[in-house]
Amino acid sequence: MTEHRTWKGAVFIAASVDGFISLPDGDLTWLTDPPPEPRHVPGSKGNHAPQDYEEFTAGVSHLVMGRGTYEKVLTFGFWPYERFRVLVLSTTLPDAADTRITVVRSVAEARQLLDLDEATSVYVDGGHVLSDFLRHDLIDELTVTRAPILLGRGLPLFHELPQQIRLLHLGTATSDTGMTSTHYEVVRDSGN
Repeated sequence: MTEHRTWKGAVFIAASVDGFISLPDGDLTWLTDPPPEPRHVPGSKGNHAPQDYEEFTAGVSHLVMGRGTYEKVLTFGFWPYERFRVLVLSTTLPDAADTRITVVRSVAEARQLLDLDEATSVYVDGGHVLSDFLRHDLIDELTVTRAPILLGRGLPLFHELPQQIRLLHLGTATSDTGMTSTHYEVVRDSGN
């Protein structure tokens, strides 16, 4: 049984059709700078289509990411997370690594800080952190966008979990560029 929390853990992430969030070296050009697209079926939004990134982040109070994701963001040349309090889950980053972030050493420490901060909606980003939060029953919903590419290798979206986690499909949308976004709710046993 999970302790009650007042905040919602939410994921908004993109992956290849074969389930990778980046190439082994962290390269994202297949996602951020794809070659000219072939003509896909025109995009459509079904009933209860997932929110786009701007809609999703409008209500976010906190962002939790891993060290690898943080280091990748630093290569962007700008800081895209001014609106959130950012926690970076790392056992190796110094506490004062960057004034824009708070370094936390464990999921338990992140949870304690989110509770103390009276977080409302927590954006969880990065494959390892996402899986760690799932293991601790701290994810309530996921929006996963699949890019129309098979990478064949790379950093996986999900990592080993101790048990199956059922998801309730809430809606799907496609874009003119072939991206397919699906919104899920994590199904919990009635005893939780």
